[in-house]
Amino acid sequence: MEENVIKELDTLKEMLNNWKRGFLTWASPDGDNEYVLLEFKEEINSQLYPYVTRLLETKHLSEPEAREFMDYCYGQVEDLRDQLDKVETNESIKEV
Repeated sequence: MEENVIKELDTLKEMLNNWKRGFLTWASPDGDNEYVLLEFKEEINSQLYPYVTRLLETKHLSEPEAREFMDYCYGQVEDLRDQLDKVETNESIKEV
């Protein structure tokens, strides 16, 4: 993979992590946070997936590289799920 493509993917990862932090602020302590995960996943699907697909089509990424990057992105959805669970748990502990 070319150095400029590596830098581009790193920038996309930073952007994704910024989105994740933003979505974390949407957390509701009542435990109804599925919509947050759906919105985050939709951002990935609508913003990052087409871009990575284009990098694949133009042969800047191989299929395994594109798959690895998208796996990372969708892994961040699961990471956000874990973080939201912690917010819910911490809020329920405070109520006791």
